[in-house]
Amino acid sequence: MKKIIHKVQDKKVVSFLYFFVLAYTILALVWWGVLLFLQSDQITHFERQNLDLRIDSGTHPVEYQQELQRIQKEEHMRTFKFFGEGGTFLGIILLGAFFVYRSIWRQMKLSQQQQNFMMAVTHELKSPIAAAKLNLETIRKHKLEEEKRQKLVENTIKETDRLDQLCNNILLASQMETQHYRLFKEPLNLSALLEASIKELQIRIPTHTIVADIKPQVWVEADKFMLQMALSNLVENAAKYAPKQTTIRVRLCESGHVLKWQVTDEGPGIPQEERKRVFLKFYRIGNENTRKAKGSGLGLFLTQKIMEQHGASILVKDNNPAGACFEVTWPAYSVQTA
Repeated sequence: MKKIIHKVQDKKVVSFLYFFVLAYTILALVWWGVLLFLQSDQITHFERQNLDLRIDSGTHPVEYQQELQRIQKEEHMRTFKFFGEGGTFLGIILLGAFFVYRSIWRQMKLSQQQQNFMMAVTHELKSPIAAAKLNLETIRKHKLEEEKRQKLVENTIKETDRLDQLCNNILLASQMETQHYRLFKEPLNLSALLEASIKELQIRIPTHTIVADIKPQVWVEADKFMLQMALSNLVENAAKYAPKQTTIRVRLCESGHVLKWQVTDEGPGIPQEERKRVFLKFYRIGNENTRKAKGSGLGLFLTQKIMEQHGASILVKDNNPAGACFEVTWPAYSVQTA
């Protein structure tokens, strides 16, 4: 709670200093303009006095009027110049201030997201490490029945799988951002891949029922490892937010000359204003101090990147009567039905 208060206070201090400097700069520009106008009035007054001394308006009215018009014209030109230059400077200052403020705000937001990520990753790393360590110490210190010993070994393997997946996500996110990862595409039976992956996920996620509705014999040119990761991320994301003992549905079908792949849950759903943000790197709904669901904020980011590299798109919709639906749309030309 104290960290949150300090962060809010830091943002307020930065915003106050920023707007103070901006206001000071604008006021200095206005004061500079006022001084220039006063100087212009003094120049005009001096030139008119000089004109009255040089030319008699009664004896040389035409020449006097010509000089007077010249003085007035120069005064108008100075006024136009002052307004033009002042307006240009003000516009540049405001435009620069907008971009600087937006950059600072984005940097602060990214810093907040990275801090949330570090807190989440620390928790995600410590939990399986602690569980695996406890299991191994129990096996070492106690003589257990073979069934209990085997169960502890299986639980330890599950925890190491969690660590492996988290490390893969972190590494892959870095590679995708620097465009160092290249897909290994091959003819792939997507139907068989999803069905096999769903069986494995059901073992890893016993708290939910995973139901498959897969169109058979759908073939695509794709990276097998990447699609397995995308499915795992979507199903695990659904399991994090949906109540236990509810159903997660994975559906693969063709609709309107495109392939649709859906993962739906029966959770609270995702608000409309959050549906684009959930695919941002490190982004998670809420904050690390109030959030109960585990996660690093990388799963959906990676899933979107994986789908984009396969020429597909992903979006979030409502699942009736309740929950969220993540729908991947795959162009029909990349699909071959055996």
